[in-house]
Amino acid sequence: MAPIDPLDAFETLDLRVGRVTAAEPLAGAKKPAYKLTIDLGPLGVRGSSAQLTRLYRPEELIGRSVIAAVNLGVRRIAGFASEVLVLGVPDEHGRVVLLSTERDVPLGGRVF
Repeated sequence: MAPIDPLDAFETLDLRVGRVTAAEPLAGAKKPAYKLTIDLGPLGVRGSSAQLTRLYRPEELIGRSVIAAVNLGVRRIAGFASEVLVLGVPDEHGRVVLLSTERDVPLGGRVF
């Protein structure tokens, strides 16, 4: 079997820019999480479950730009369909810090 080209592997992951339009606690989740509604422009509106409760309040998330993987399939979390994976990085205390763009870009823009 031929080795996978790292660039080809990266290009299979579809990362897009979205904007959070709604956020609320996800009742019934095993770990504290929010139910996010994310506008991805031409890709439409998608839902995401995100464990962001340690650093962010729901009202702070609304209007925020996020980076999301949009082609990983749907996962059901506490009865909620999480359609995209919002990306973040843990800080020194293990709290998730959201990845974002440094300025406004068109919604749905692909990360490359």
